[in-house]
Amino acid sequence: MNMIYFLIGCSILLALIFLAAFFWATKNGQHDDTYTPSVRILFDDELKVPEESEKCDEDHL
Repeated sequence: MNMIYFLIGCSILLALIFLAAFFWATKNGQHDDTYTPSVRILFDDELKVPEESEKCDEDHL
């Protein structure tokens, strides 16, 4: 029975830590931008060409 009391205490302590982390993230602006992530998927990523292949192409010209 003592183990159950210990586990309940640990779970409450863990829940309070997660609650504090949530409030800290909210205070620091972690959840301010809710629009950008929803439209970011609509834009294509720019393809970056490695600099080495550009130098090789210039040498062959």
